[in-house]
Amino acid sequence: MSVRKNWWLWSALKARQVKPKALKTQRRGHQAIIRLLSKYQSGARVCLEATGIYHFDLAVALSRAEGIEVMVLNPKVAHNFAKVLMKRSKTDAVDADMLATYGERMPFVAWQRPADENIALRAIARRIAALTKLKTQTKNQIHALTATTETPDMVIKHINELVDVLEKQLKAHRNSALTLIRQHAELSTAFALITGIKGIANASAIHILAELMILPQDMTAKQWVAYAGLDPRQFESGSSVAKKPRISKAGNKFIRQALYMPALVATRYETHIKAYYQHLISDNGLKKIQAVCAVMRKLLHAIYGMLKTNKTFEGARFYSLPLQVNSHAIL
Repeated sequence: MSVRKNWWLWSALKARQVKPKALKTQRRGHQAIIRLLSKYQSGARVCLEATGIYHFDLAVALSRAEGIEVMVLNPKVAHNFAKVLMKRSKTDAVDADMLATYGERMPFVAWQRPADENIALRAIARRIAALTKLKTQTKNQIHALTATTETPDMVIKHINELVDVLEKQLKAHRNSALTLIRQHAELSTAFALITGIKGIANASAIHILAELMILPQDMTAKQWVAYAGLDPRQFESGSSVAKKPRISKAGNKFIRQALYMPALVATRYETHIKAYYQHLISDNGLKKIQAVCAVMRKLLHAIYGMLKTNKTFEGARFYSLPLQVNSHAIL
């Protein structure tokens, strides 16, 4: 199964008995795929590549169907597997065949469908992110247009009206997200724990919670970090090439975006996080942006532990403050 913007490709496993077929990425396409796979009375296994936003809806639809198991692959895994197979061409049909081969030869790890309320919260949070980006772009346009006297007043008026509409939609979506969270005990408890960290307000907590609550329950803290693309990437070759470590960014950008501002605010107002941030800069020689990324990674570890143990944030566990030297001590 290969995912693209406008259609899906499907390839059978058994001796490639069925040729690749193109199907729409809309609900009708999902139903057509399910009908196609339901013909196999012994059950069917589907291997999807997590490409863009389109794989998620299909994975949910397939996981709800009886007799169908789904495995969702990291795009890098699929890319590297294609290299192993020596695929010289990259077409949708080739990708579909490659994914079918992966599902046939490699261990099958079934995808765990999140709870319906978590799926809904994720959809709302991502819409909020899109509207926020659009609002910022629109405000930037206002700044540019008002910088010249040649812009008609009507244009400025209409853009200001658009900003008002976007702000109303953002408020409505945030209220909807908070209502959804309050209606479900697990979400409500997790939300209270996350907002208990100084630096994480309601708006940021919605985005963090929306992305983390859809993850499988058996994931480890390190897997969370890797999924967020906050794991350090080492690059060394022999004794002459040794680049500075950087975060991989090979993961969910929405988690990184959601953690950035809270981490930045926490480095100013949360005592232990601020001390850790200063330690990274003064003692480890990191640049400010590198130190913020390290705080984001450690903050994600802390949130993982809080949600697993149902305990509030403890600054001392995040980073122990150095002992203060008493200048009046008698030697």
